[in-house]
Amino acid sequence: MAGHAVAESDSESAWSGGKSPFGVSYGKLYMWFFLVSDALTFSGLLCAYGFMRHKHPEVWPIPGDVFTHFPFYSGHIPLAYVGLMTLILIMSSVTMVLAVEAGHRNDKKKVTIWLLLTIIGGAMFVGSQAWEWYHFIVGTHHGALRSVFENGQWIEKTVYGANMTVNEYGLPVFANFFFFITGFHGFHVFSGVIINIVIFTNVVKGTYERRGHYEMVEKTGLYWHFVDLVWVFVFTFFYLL
Repeated sequence: MAGHAVAESDSESAWSGGKSPFGVSYGKLYMWFFLVSDALTFSGLLCAYGFMRHKHPEVWPIPGDVFTHFPFYSGHIPLAYVGLMTLILIMSSVTMVLAVEAGHRNDKKKVTIWLLLTIIGGAMFVGSQAWEWYHFIVGTHHGALRSVFENGQWIEKTVYGANMTVNEYGLPVFANFFFFITGFHGFHVFSGVIINIVIFTNVVKGTYERRGHYEMVEKTGLYWHFVDLVWVFVFTFFYLL
């Protein structure tokens, strides 16, 4: 009877819950669930882009010929500006790592500094992406002569820049993918900047210092690193290949 009682006790404790897998808090666990689902969304978008590019290889615009503008420079430097954007975002990921590390040591001053630099880096990236969008939409200063389908017939027309229906650089679907993929990622970065500002405000107010831990900074860091990693894939598959 005693053995039977012990077995029942062990069975009850095994199914009683109250223990997080791998000792992870529920907040970080649900953040991982969100990131996995978001990764599937970006994977689907990049796969769709790859499929369409493979379908129209002979007329697909070459990103190195499209994204050549650089601030305060009248010439053309292929992919230089998007490369600078990538560097800025990667460096913001480094500052986020340092903020999380300082949080593990309960160093409020260092968390404040590194989180502020992360916010600045994210804001710079969003602003740079807006600048890139503007020049992609406006296009070259001279425009390009393209066949455009209007009023039920094809006509030769000078097209400037790109939008969701016409594209100076080639197939309109290229612009569609550009706006959707980079815009979707830019929305993530913008959201991350807003979240980081909220977390930064709480750090300055001493909210997490009173709690005795900076787990919220770590959870925000998971999101920020994911956004940076996604951009590495977008940069590789959309701009380089």
